[in-house]
Amino acid sequence: MASPGQIIFWSIISIIIILAAAIALIIGFGISGKHFITVTTLTSAGNIGEDGILSCTFEPDIKLSDIVIQWLKEGAMGLVHEFKEGKDDLSDQDEMFRGRTAVFADQVIVGNASLRLKNVQLTDAGTYKCYIITSKGKGNANLEYKTGAFSIPEVNVEYNASSESLRCEAPRWFPQPTVVWASQVDQGANFSKVSNTSFELNSENVTMKVVSVLYNVTINNTYSCMIENNIAKATGDIKVTDSEIKRRSHLQLLTSKASLGVSSFFAITWALLPLSPHLMLK
Repeated sequence: MASPGQIIFWSIISIIIILAAAIALIIGFGISGKHFITVTTLTSAGNIGEDGILSCTFEPDIKLSDIVIQWLKEGAMGLVHEFKEGKDDLSDQDEMFRGRTAVFADQVIVGNASLRLKNVQLTDAGTYKCYIITSKGKGNANLEYKTGAFSIPEVNVEYNASSESLRCEAPRWFPQPTVVWASQVDQGANFSKVSNTSFELNSENVTMKVVSVLYNVTINNTYSCMIENNIAKATGDIKVTDSEIKRRSHLQLLTSKASLGVSSFFAITWALLPLSPHLMLK
């Protein structure tokens, strides 16, 4: 049997462990009052010279005054944008974003923290962080933003004495894209030997005009001019018949990708093992 001294010793150890566990649980419950919140961003691309949207959403909070939105960019000295207490606070904004950013203030209350970026520049590309604080907790998610130029091509018929050709023209692209022609009738055919593509630098010396000509086309066939770089893919279709010309076109961004992020506080949990003061010591 354990001696009185051993019983007292193990009783004290038991009390210490129980008190430590109680303190940890109290701290845990106190912290867990502020849970993590989910923040979602959508990787996107900006078209140089136009306005862009950096998409970010979060769990809504009915207390607008408690919502803080911070946009940060990797490598920037100051903030990209800050919204708190129901209005913009641009006192710590980086110089390169001055006068170019805005949030959708009327939509913040429903969980929209998206950033509007005016007059997108090539240097705006990079890694951004959408950081959110509400009365429920905190959360953040990263966003990869690519910048370039992309435009929808227009395809027209060019007539000459010997044959007909198609001219595909798109005003603004960057980086330099590839151009591929395809035919509905001659699927899988390689038109590189019967086409000619050129790239002409625009006045701002960044973007380029794309012109591609396909020779010796036939009527009652649908041709597609596909322009693609690492940001976007655009297609212009044209069908020429004896009586009419039909056109259609579409543009697809290739960089859209959702990113989910959370920040959380973890409460410490303890496993309590019952200790008897009447331990049998060997």
